Amino acid sequence: MEIEKGSKWVKFDVMERFMRDVFKGIGVPAADAAVCAEVLITADKLGIDSHGVSRLKPIYYDRIKQGIQLPKTKFEIVKETPTTAVIDGHNGMGHVIAKRAMEMAVKKAKRYGLGMTAVRNSTHYGIAGYHAMLASKAGMIGITGTNARPSVAPTFGVENMMGTNPLTFAIPTDEKFPFLLDCATSITQRGKIEVYAKLGKSMPKGWVIDCNGGSKTDSRAVLTDLVKGTAALTPLGGVGEDLGGYKGYGYCAVVEILSAALQQGAFMKALLGYDKKGNKVPYPLGHFFLAINVEAFTTLRSFKKTTGDILRELRASKKMPGARRIYTAGEKEYLAWQYRKNRGVPLNKETQREVMAMQQELGLAAKYKFKF
Repeated sequence: MEIEKGSKWVKFDVMERFMRDVFKGIGVPAADAAVCAEVLITADKLGIDSHGVSRLKPIYYDRIKQGIQLPKTKFEIVKETPTTAVIDGHNGMGHVIAKRAMEMAVKKAKRYGLGMTAVRNSTHYGIAGYHAMLASKAGMIGITGTNARPSVAPTFGVENMMGTNPLTFAIPTDEKFPFLLDCATSITQRGKIEVYAKLGKSMPKGWVIDCNGGSKTDSRAVLTDLVKGTAALTPLGGVGEDLGGYKGYGYCAVVEILSAALQQGAFMKALLGYDKKGNKVPYPLGHFFLAINVEAFTTLRSFKKTTGDILRELRASKKMPGARRIYTAGEKEYLAWQYRKNRGVPLNKETQREVMAMQQELGLAAKYKFKF
């Protein structure tokens, strides 16, 4: 958990209220603004700084002001069965669309054991883990995935064809936190590169390749090159097949298919955010949400204990020489929350400037008085 020198800590409740007011200030209805702010602050609470307040301005604020994302969300159920639903989000707020879609899946799973929804024409929905955890909090297994702007090259390719396409699981346990696997199917993702760029840091070799397959490490240049199509992220496993890059490529493709084919939504190059004339247009993303009711298989109590036993045995296994501990998925996020709960969210210098700019533009200076 790396905190930039010069970062300023802001209490979570203060920053959540600020984000809620920012969303309302650009036309998001109050109830929806509360959902959007909650998703973003959850990322910061869990130490996932790439998807928290640092994305408020460049992703949501700017896109709404540019007219390529709608502040008011129309949630349309296109097709529905007792266990499934297809939803059209009409380019509204992805956080709101995703939360309602997972809640639908959970409701169906409570009655029938399984529930799945597929969404088209949505927008960026924040950390996938938030939506998966809606199911785990209900005593269910939650699974979600989403496609995204093209940035990942297929194995043996150099063209950015698919998004970073997270495949995310939240599973209830008898511990203080769920098993939470929330990660991209590429080695890294845009949000992390954005953090590196804000910190002025170079990226490790192997994360990004150029048109010749060579490694690129300039984080700021890469953000521009990804948009131009002259750089691409590598799938999990990296370049080629020797370290299993084809596996990450395959899972990335699975998420792309499930985020587009079931709901007949946009995919790959149709998510570039530009029309043929170079004008900015919405990113009509697709998502899917699956809720599995544990009680349809066994008791929730016994499931949680078995899951917890598996995780505890993994953490207690023999460590590599020099290693302090073994972690299981969701543990680092829980530890981040323990560290941050009384401190708040750390704002790096660029995010401080963005917060100040939004505060001034929306007339919130008297209410919040942020002075970094």
